[in-house]
Amino acid sequence: MAEVQAPETAAGKAGWGRTGRRLFWPGGLSARLLVLTTLFVVLAGLFIVPPALAAFERNWLLDRVRAAELASLATEVAPDRVVTEKLSAQLLAGAGVETVAIQSRGLRRLVLQGPRRDEAPYFVDLRQQAVSSWLIAPFLTLSAGDDRAVRVIAEPRFREEAEFIEVVAPHAPLKGELRAYLWQLVFTTLFVAGLAGALVFLSLNYFLVRPMQRITRAMERFRADPDDPAAHLDPSGRRDEIGRAEIELDRMQADLRVALASRARLAALGEAVAKINHDLRNMLTSAQMASERLASVPDPRVAQALPRLERALDRAVRLATDVLAYGKTQEAPPAPAPVDLPQALADAAEEGRLTDRPVGGTGGALGGVLFVCEVPAGVQVQADPDQLHRILVNLMRNAREAIEAVSPPRSGVVRAGWRREGETDVITLADNGPGLSDRARERLFQPFAGSGRPDGAGLGLAIARELVQGHGGELALTATGPAGTVFEIQLPVAGPRPSRRGRPES
Repeated sequence: MAEVQAPETAAGKAGWGRTGRRLFWPGGLSARLLVLTTLFVVLAGLFIVPPALAAFERNWLLDRVRAAELASLATEVAPDRVVTEKLSAQLLAGAGVETVAIQSRGLRRLVLQGPRRDEAPYFVDLRQQAVSSWLIAPFLTLSAGDDRAVRVIAEPRFREEAEFIEVVAPHAPLKGELRAYLWQLVFTTLFVAGLAGALVFLSLNYFLVRPMQRITRAMERFRADPDDPAAHLDPSGRRDEIGRAEIELDRMQADLRVALASRARLAALGEAVAKINHDLRNMLTSAQMASERLASVPDPRVAQALPRLERALDRAVRLATDVLAYGKTQEAPPAPAPVDLPQALADAAEEGRLTDRPVGGTGGALGGVLFVCEVPAGVQVQADPDQLHRILVNLMRNAREAIEAVSPPRSGVVRAGWRREGETDVITLADNGPGLSDRARERLFQPFAGSGRPDGAGLGLAIARELVQGHGGELALTATGPAGTVFEIQLPVAGPRPSRRGRPES
């Protein structure tokens, strides 16, 4: 039974310890500031107490010495410089001392003398006193017994011929007044600490804590419900760090709302694709079966076009199968293989509806955009064939659609080039379209935001960039303007490396 109860006891002690800490250390920032400010002022007061007590004791002793020196002057006018015992007792009582002695010309003379003490008094020399002994003296006085006396030596003020004046004073009055002064210092320090803590608390609470609580509440409400109007934080217009934090929080909330809206659209797209994916695959399967029947037709034109049709259907089936992965996971890792770049460009140009023969007429007609391949024959790059095809098709289709949207129509050209820079193959695609707008350049690779056309979804460049980054490369816009647009596809010569980035920004 004891073994079973031991963990509970330990847990109870741990809980008590946490509760005890909470009792003595508040959780709110305002209360902590109040407690810390009060403690710091109290600590500062504790440093002031020793020198204040030492100064009080020194002044008290000096007052007794000056009073005793004035009392000793009465002996100068007495016959034979001798006073009666009664007068001597009155003078000593008035000065608050028991004995007065003066040293002049190397001779020490007892001027006024009271009753002798059995215990020798402790000695204090006010002429030369070290700082350490000066600070410690009050505490020694407070700890000494009341029946002791103190012997004090100081410089004379009223006797110019005297070398020093020496008095013996009772210890009890000094101790009593020193103790009273100590309590006065303690209460004064506590009052000042409480007042300073309250003032600092109120000022910091107004300038710092309340604005921070306002920011915190906005963050908590935004986390609970980003669409809650109460979660929006209106900047106060302050120019300090609090004002900057409010502005940055407002901007962050706006950016997060845009990102959440984009994710919601991606989720809606995934749900819609999930609904049509099954029917789409059935239709593509029917198209594959039809293409197999066409293979038996003895027509040379059909036999020539059939392989391209089969490849297009295979890619469509694979794309329909993998399209649900977009918005949920990353693209499948590329399967690198040597790819004949001129042939890959030609296949992509055909699917992107570019022509390899100069034509006249409007740019909107089929084949109205000329494709010019400037890549030398035999050039190969290390890439996944299907993913490279998707990258090139996306870029060429975007270029063709941009050229066809120009009014009045123009003859469009898309040129493909290649060069090797160190360990990187650089594929360039340049068109003579109208160029990209400033708005399109700002969010070029963001899904649903980077399209330059009103009817565009803005997914093509985002997908292409993700595929290139999956190869360990990069897709970059290098030039755009009225003369056209140039994109560069940078692929490592040694083949795909681990992607440096995840999904494109949304």
